[in-house]
Amino acid sequence: MNELPVSNGLLIIPHLRVQNANAISSPLTWGFPAISAFIGLMQAVERKLKGRFALMFDSVGVICHSHEAQVSEGYQRAFRLTRNPVNERGETAAIVEEGRIHLDITLIFGVSGYREDGQPDPVQGDWQQRRQIATEITELLGSLRIAGGSVFLDPQHKPLLEPLAQGEERSKQFRYLRRRWLPGFALVSRDDLLQAHLQHLQGENVSADLLDAWLDLSRLNLRAQETRPASETQPAKVEWRAQRVVPNGWLVPIPVGYGALGPLQTAGCVANARDGQTPLRFVESLYSIGQWLSPHRLHDVDDLLWYASADPEAGLYRCHNLYSQTLCTDDME
Repeated sequence: MNELPVSNGLLIIPHLRVQNANAISSPLTWGFPAISAFIGLMQAVERKLKGRFALMFDSVGVICHSHEAQVSEGYQRAFRLTRNPVNERGETAAIVEEGRIHLDITLIFGVSGYREDGQPDPVQGDWQQRRQIATEITELLGSLRIAGGSVFLDPQHKPLLEPLAQGEERSKQFRYLRRRWLPGFALVSRDDLLQAHLQHLQGENVSADLLDAWLDLSRLNLRAQETRPASETQPAKVEWRAQRVVPNGWLVPIPVGYGALGPLQTAGCVANARDGQTPLRFVESLYSIGQWLSPHRLHDVDDLLWYASADPEAGLYRCHNLYSQTLCTDDME
């Protein structure tokens, strides 16, 4: 993994309402937009702000306050699809299944300010300047899309550009900020649980691999348990009960980036590519395990921020979160 950037400020945009965002996050998962969608949003904002503010966007965290998946109710759920218009022959056009979800989210961007043309670092400016910058960026977000969904701003909730404190003041600052994000849930990475569960499965079956561990954590496992032994007159009574092999928590399978399927192709050599000026590579989704946590269970802002990294030689383009590493460090201490 590449060395992660160190931010000196936070840009907090609370309670963005997103309508009809893409709920299909990968070929195998659905229910919330992929974290790569928020990484892409961060990079799009940085490009549009180039030349306006001396800010670099390093990372992004997302806190979900409410969600409403557009699916039918019942034991079997199906997406509520829109009816496509007829084609040029008057026939019903083919239906392309689209999963949609309405969201109420707070976005936290890790930013780094720098001096440009003699101008001061915008993160270190007075509160009025910082409030103006945060307001302009929020208005820009209102003109963009988040995971394909339309963005609606809430004027009652004000954005905030805040310099990151250090030492004890940083802990105090984060405790104050996380109270403002309640009620809600932050998405963090649990790569550690995936590796631990793989070791558990290999203790029972040496041929188990990461896919087996990922699937086992992604589903509800039921086991038959004997509640009454068999007798001469009655057979044994068995009940199916849910069995958890990992600590309690809201665990979810998530896509965390892309892995290369072949070598990097030179720009313009692949027909019908969207961009003929950029090298192209065919990739597939990479998966891991995530967990939704209430912000009051986090200890530092780095616990909820996600970073993008690229290793073209290894063919890995991943999103990273430091929550699992924080847990390992705490255990060692």
